Amino acid sequence: MTLMVTGGAGYIGGHVVRVLVAEGHDVVVFDDLSTGRATVVPDGVPLVRADINDRVDLEQALRRYDVDSVVHLAAKKAVGESVERPLYYLRQNVDGLATLLEAMVACDVGQLVYSSSASVYGTPAKYPVDETDPFLPESPYGQTKVIGEWMIADAAVAHGLSYTALRYFNVVGAGGPDIGDVGAFNLVPLALRAITSGKAPSIYGDDYPTPDGTCIRDYVHVVDLAEAHAAAVAHCASGQVSSVFNVGRGVGSSVREVLSVVSEVTGSTVAPVVVERRPGDPAAVVARVDRIREVLGFTASRGLTEMVESAWAAWPSPA
Repeated sequence: MTLMVTGGAGYIGGHVVRVLVAEGHDVVVFDDLSTGRATVVPDGVPLVRADINDRVDLEQALRRYDVDSVVHLAAKKAVGESVERPLYYLRQNVDGLATLLEAMVACDVGQLVYSSSASVYGTPAKYPVDETDPFLPESPYGQTKVIGEWMIADAAVAHGLSYTALRYFNVVGAGGPDIGDVGAFNLVPLALRAITSGKAPSIYGDDYPTPDGTCIRDYVHVVDLAEAHAAAVAHCASGQVSSVFNVGRGVGSSVREVLSVVSEVTGSTVAPVVVERRPGDPAAVVARVDRIREVLGFTASRGLTEMVESAWAAWPSPA
């Protein structure tokens, strides 16, 4: 089977591509390289450098490589930035998905694995949160993911699309020293950047209604997440399905707890500093993971220390 991975030169996408290739799939990457890196694409995997909003390039790629299934990760994902630039996020995440769906229908590509997010839940009334809980997004980014799931569900009814949406929780770690998360938005890379710059890691608010006042999240190793994508690809290929799954560990860790592990792994003695809250950050979001275990047979196996150790091993040395 030939798979096209949009955003396959990014941090998560690069891991997904490697797992799919290891499982014997033919893979083509579609990425504009605005945040991705061509160096993470494995040798022998074609890279189409193009914008997800360009339907002509999408259709050409789907036809040229005789694509059977798409794994769609190309999107903007920073909650704070989405609050500042909501129209940009609608253009990239919603219009981009609509263009992709149109191209898939035109090229008779009937299988899709969609990168969704735990941000669709906002601040749930309870946790762990399961897939049947209501959408309560608290940021434009989360709203784009809700709209995306609605669009795909409608396309499935109208065009017979087989799809699986994966609602990611907080992704951490690296599958190798050349493919770490060097972004500017997630807790662990932000902490590692601060430590290697001789600065204190930041805690964005310590007055949340949680045991230590800091946000609680469900952290999942990026390699576990990539393996969940492979399971979702097989699930879609088994027949016309319309499925949604949380991808996490079902374990909550506070920001202070994560930063404590970061200090242990790096040997840093610099104490974190508390700064203002970021807009759009809910207090606590933890996954219920029964459904993905029962239907896909998937369980995330890597713990928080392993996540941070792998992230640190892949962190670039100071210049």
